[in-house]
Amino acid sequence: MLNVFGRWYKRKFSDPDSVMLLMLLLISSLLLVVWGEILMPVLVAAVIAYLLDWPVTQMCRLGMSRTYTSILVLFSFLSLCVLAFVGIVPVFVQQSVNLVKEAPEIWDKGQAWLLSLPESYPDFIDANNIENMLSGVNERVVNLGEQILSASFSSLGNIGVLLIYAILVPLMVFFMLKDKALLVNNLSELLPKERRLIQQVGSEMNSQIANYIRGKVIEIIIVGTVSAVTFAFMDLRYALLLGVLVGFSVLIPYIGAAVVTLPVAIVGLFQWGVTPEFWYLMIAYGIIQALDGNALVPVLFSEAVSLHPIYIIIAVLFFGGLWGFWGVFFAIPLATLVKAVANAWSTPKEIV
Repeated sequence: MLNVFGRWYKRKFSDPDSVMLLMLLLISSLLLVVWGEILMPVLVAAVIAYLLDWPVTQMCRLGMSRTYTSILVLFSFLSLCVLAFVGIVPVFVQQSVNLVKEAPEIWDKGQAWLLSLPESYPDFIDANNIENMLSGVNERVVNLGEQILSASFSSLGNIGVLLIYAILVPLMVFFMLKDKALLVNNLSELLPKERRLIQQVGSEMNSQIANYIRGKVIEIIIVGTVSAVTFAFMDLRYALLLGVLVGFSVLIPYIGAAVVTLPVAIVGLFQWGVTPEFWYLMIAYGIIQALDGNALVPVLFSEAVSLHPIYIIIAVLFFGGLWGFWGVFFAIPLATLVKAVANAWSTPKEIV
C-alpha cells in the first residue's frame, strides 16, 4: 500500500511546479477558513469587479481613460442598485409581510385538506397517522418561528456591518477596476518562480470565473423578471416576491428550481385551488424553467467547462456547507477549479 502511494506521489509531485500549486491551494484554503468572514468584503468587491470589468475593458478599447471609465461604470452600477432598491424592495417587503400574515390561514387550509384525505381514501390513509404528522409539524413550525424571531433581533447588530460594506466595497471595486494591471503584477511578484501549473490553472479559471459571474447575474435578472411578469399577468398574488425567489433559485442548480416550486404551487393552490388557473400557472412555470435550462444557460455559459450534474450537486452541497451563500454561488467555479487542478497535475512537464 505504501509503495502504491509512493509511486503516485512521485508521479504527481516530483515536478516542483506541482508542489507549488499544492502549497498555494493549501494556503488559500487556510486563509478562507480562518479569516473568511474578515475577508468577505474583499471577496464581495472582487465579485463585483469581475462583473464590471468587461464594460470597463470594452470602453477602454474605444480610447477612453481607464480611471474615468471605472468611475462611470461604477456610478452607473450603483445608480441601478439604488433604483432597484427604491423601486423593488418596498414592494418585496410588503408582499413578504402580507404572506407572513396569511401563512396561518394557508396552513389551516392545508391541514383541513390533509385531514379530509382519510375520508376520501380510508383504505390507504389512516387518520391517526395524519394527526400525528401534523402535530409534529406544528411543533417544528413553532420552533422555527421562535428561531426566526430571535435571529431578526440579533441581526439588528449587523447594521454597522452593512454600513462598512456600503462604504468600503465600492471603494475597493473602484481601485480594483482602475488599477487592475498593477494589482495583477503585484500578485504575480508574490508567486514563486516554479509557477507553470499555477499560471495554467490561473489563466483557465480567470476566464471561467468572469464568464460565470456575468452569466449568473444576467440569468438571475432575466429569469426573475420573466417569472414576476408572468405571475403578474396571470394575476397571481405575491408575483414580485415569487419572481425574485425564482430568480435567485438559479444560484443552486437543479436543487433551487425544485425547492422554489413549493411556494409557487402553495400560493397558487391557496388562491385558486385545483382549478385550470392553477395548472396554467404550473405549465407557465415549467416552461420558464425549461427555457432557462435548455436555451438561456447554454447561451450564457457557452464558455464554461462542462461538468456532470452529479459533480455540480456535490459541489453545491460541499461548498455551500463550508461557506454558505457564497459557497453556493461559487460552487460551479470551485468545481471547475478542482477539475482544472486535476488536469494540471495530469499534464506532463514540458521539455525545454
